[in-house]
This record gives sequence, C-alpha cells and structure tokens, in this order.
Amino acid sequence: MKHGKKYMEAAKLVDRSVQYDPAEAVALVKKTSVAKFDETVEVHIRTGCDGRHAEQQIRGAVVLPNGTGKTVKVLVFAKGDKVAEAEAAGADYVGGDELIPKIQNEGWLDFDVVVATPDMMGVVGRLGKVLGPKGLMPNPKAGTVTMDVTKAINDIKAGKIEYRLDKANIIHVPVGKVSFDETKLQENFDALMEAIVKARPAAVKGQFLKSITLTTTMGPGVKVNTARY
Repeated sequence: MKHGKKYMEAAKLVDRSVQYDPAEAVALVKKTSVAKFDETVEVHIRTGCDGRHAEQQIRGAVVLPNGTGKTVKVLVFAKGDKVAEAEAAGADYVGGDELIPKIQNEGWLDFDVVVATPDMMGVVGRLGKVLGPKGLMPNPKAGTVTMDVTKAINDIKAGKIEYRLDKANIIHVPVGKVSFDETKLQENFDALMEAIVKARPAAVKGQFLKSITLTTTMGPGVKVNTARY
C-alpha cells in the first residue's frame, strides 16, 4: 500500500520499535492525524484467544465515559407498549414484521445499532444473514436483547460500544475522535481496556494481550505497552 507524503511525515514521529505508555500513545495519535476531517481514533487489540473455541470467545459492550463523538442511529424491534417506550427513549426507528422486507429486499440499513425485545427475536432471526455479517445482530451479551429498551437506547446514545473478536482474534473498536482532548481519549481508552481485561476468558493460557495499537482512520499505528494490563 502506497502512502502519501503527509502520512510519511506523520509516520516519522512514531518509533515502531517502542511500546508507548497510554498517555504518550494518545498524544502521538492526535499529533499524527493527517486527514482534513475529524478522524476516528481506533484501538486494535491482538489477543491470545482462539476464537474457534466457544470458551475463548470474547463479546461484550462498554459505555465510553465521553462517548464516541458519533451520532448513533438506533433501530428497535418491539411490540405492544414497548413501541411507545422505545420512541420516548429516542430510538430513531421502531418496528416489527413490516421492517423485514425493507431490510431484506430493499437493502435498507440506515442504522448503526439494532435493539430487540426477547419476544421479537423470532422475527429478527429471519434477518440473520443480513445483520450477522455486518455485526448488527442483537445479542444479550451486548445488552441489545432486553426488555429494558430505555436503558439500552440511553446507553447506546451515551457512547456504548460493542467489542468482539474478529476471525483473526483481533478486537477493533473506536474510542473517540481526534477533536477530543487527550484526557477524554485517555478516559475512554482506560474504560475499554478495563472491560477487555475483565472479559478475559478463563480458558486462555499464556499471554492474553499480544499487542495494542492506537491509530486514527488515516494515520500511522502507535503501539501501546501491553505490560500495563
């Protein structure tokens, strides 16, 4: 992959052989942001898990204290009085069976998170092939299958993010925007790391966190010292 001049200049500020202290890493990531837009700050965590084994899977959610800096659109599958509750809590879209053809046939995906009440999972299950690969399927572990739709929506709007292993056993999550000050980014990063460390599966032997990299959407990666965790 060929990088532009700005990226190459920014990359010179990062010593690839060093694992930085989290505070230094956050400062560097802000300094090496090269894009003209407000880039997302992302964390990529390579774990020692083997996701092929169910007992080594990691999936959960954490509310970032300072939010993600992104406006999140929430779709809620509900029926009965839960429809009014979801609307009152600020859901962007609320519905049931009638949304299935819209998503399946028309390819409507104008939402970032899907919440469902347990009694609607039979309906939502029919969308597994569409929502699953996009990481949008509601899940009890992530708090998105629940009767308490108000709490679910409030948490998501406040900056709740979901984390899970990908096929290479890496976790990729946003922790804010470049425009955030260093303290806010650091607090979000700390909240995420605390949740990930707690989520360590008992079945994982040896080193749990193999590498932690902080990066912006377009900037170079900055390695964070794993020894702290």
